[in-house]
Amino acid sequence: MADYQQRIVLDPAVRSGNSIVKGTRIAVADILDYFVGGMAIGDILADFPDVREDHMPAACAFAADRERHLLARS
Repeated sequence: MADYQQRIVLDPAVRSGNSIVKGTRIAVADILDYFVGGMAIGDILADFPDVREDHMPAACAFAADRERHLLARS
């Protein structure tokens, strides 16, 4: 599993506190929407110049970890 904690953050002052790529205003949900929609990683990187290739597995790992936490609460 990718170590996302250095790449993905929650900042209450940015994007209403949603998870973002550290140092940007790019939401993890936006990246994942593009990826799940079938967009190639290279195309996502072209659309979001501040996103690096190592952010992609970090975004997926963050989403998986969040899902595990939600399931553990129910």
